[in-house]
Amino acid sequence: MSDEEMIEETTEEFIEEDEEKLPFAKAEVVRLMKENLDDDKMIRERVKVEMNKFLGEVLKNVCKQLNDYPYTTIEYEMLKESTYPYTNITRINQEKERILLHLEAIKADCNALAMDVQRTLKLKDVAEEDDLSSFLAHDDEETEEEE
Repeated sequence: MSDEEMIEETTEEFIEEDEEKLPFAKAEVVRLMKENLDDDKMIRERVKVEMNKFLGEVLKNVCKQLNDYPYTTIEYEMLKESTYPYTNITRINQEKERILLHLEAIKADCNALAMDVQRTLKLKDVAEEDDLSSFLAHDDEETEEEE
């Protein structure tokens, strides 16, 4: 037996083992992928298997959330709530960006207020300037670390 034949046989065995453990019919998952991909795309075997496993994991996660409800009958509203993170990812990401921008604006306002306090409300000449300078420097360091 040549090396190529052994590799091919091992690959086939590996694929067959994976197919037995897949949560969904592979043909159905591949059909759905092909419906939603461009016509010029080819799907490697590993992608087909991993997509199937991923969908199985999503199903398990949704079911875990559904199990958290105290009721014995699962209603549609419960399903909608459990699948929300998967069906509204674009909206969730937009909200995240909006919050981050708002936090940056708040940070800028705080820095402006700190500078106003430093200029207009001098109570202790040198000590206050040192405290404020260290506060602003510390804030700038945190901003650089976040980026």
